[in-house]
Amino acid sequence: MLLKDKVAVITGGAGINGLGYATARQMAAQGARIVILDLARAEPAAAAARLGEGHLGLVADVTDKASCEAAVAQVLKTCGRVDILVNNAGITQPVKTLDITGADYDRILDVSLRGTLYMSQAALPAMRQQQSGSIICISSVSAQRGGGIFGGPHYSAAKAGVLGLARAMAREFGVEGIRVNCITPGLIETDITQGKLSPEKKKEIAETIPLARLGRADDVAGACVFLASDLSAYCTGVTLDVNGGMLIH
Repeated sequence: MLLKDKVAVITGGAGINGLGYATARQMAAQGARIVILDLARAEPAAAAARLGEGHLGLVADVTDKASCEAAVAQVLKTCGRVDILVNNAGITQPVKTLDITGADYDRILDVSLRGTLYMSQAALPAMRQQQSGSIICISSVSAQRGGGIFGGPHYSAAKAGVLGLARAMAREFGVEGIRVNCITPGLIETDITQGKLSPEKKKEIAETIPLARLGRADDVAGACVFLASDLSAYCTGVTLDVNGGMLIH
């Protein structure tokens, strides 16, 4: 198993149809002990229980530094270490540039970008003590192509910020055995897309993608497993596209 005896913390991981939960499921299958972090209403403990015995679900708000630190402290108390952090939590909003309010901007950037910083800050001391760790940050193809189907410009900005932050952390912490990489998913069928695309629209979009289909959560999860494992031991600062060829650059 690729992740035997590793402890993996996944933010925003409780949604049954989401990227985070798919990643939790695949990492658990590879031997990792999973800790799902999410808001109370998402019921992270119940999500962790669905993975089987030994996994943990904790309530945490990634926009609150103290909440992130408390969650990691609980992980260390319960599991003894943190080997993998998947910064998956994020929200989107389909608005145009001139319609973005200050509150909109703060809300979108707080979860994706501030949350990535706060959770990384919380996990890094333990990884530094271990002299090992893998941080995986979920960005988006919209950060690369300048907009997507569901996210406004502030979402693209937040996800572009994630790329810059991850690369800077990769450069800073590589000497301590900590790898930091990004994944840029294309259009993935999750709860965010459910009911918002007609079959005709999905077919139309699929025809523009070289692999001729929309992505699945497991497509991204597999990439996360790769970046978490020793298969990618010499990869840091990488941006791994998982978009079916939607953007080739």
